[in-house]
Amino acid sequence: MKKILALVCTVFFLFSFSQKTMNPIEYKSSPKVFSIKGLSQSVSIDCGNYKMILLSGQVPLDAEGNLVGNNVEEQSLQIFKNIENILKEYGGTGNDIIKLGIFITDISQTPDFRKVRDLYINLQNPPVSSLVEVSKLFRNDVLIEIEATAVIKNK
Repeated sequence: MKKILALVCTVFFLFSFSQKTMNPIEYKSSPKVFSIKGLSQSVSIDCGNYKMILLSGQVPLDAEGNLVGNNVEEQSLQIFKNIENILKEYGGTGNDIIKLGIFITDISQTPDFRKVRDLYINLQNPPVSSLVEVSKLFRNDVLIEIEATAVIKNK
């Protein structure tokens, strides 16, 4: 159902955008998550009864921009806290995540990521995901980055 909703929402967004009759887009940030100038933490697309939330890739930085953790498990925990804090701005939680994109510098550390991920997602209906090993992220001490997409019921 959520996959179908995501497709419908995308079509709705493209139609609405092309018609220029309404602006279904809203950008939000959480004060509990480090902000980078020129980068939005998230954007929502209003799809009527639901809104689709797209999050920028989240990294293991605290609100002050300090690195949290020196291994994949600790860094994943901070990242999912960041994701939860952003989703709370829309009234959502990790249970609303429908898609994850994971970029990790050592694919053998995937079990440590999954251990943390499973604390934050809906395990009965887990999100679709892609996991990609990369040679480097934006800083040498960042071992993992996670993008998330969520669908939340409008109130």
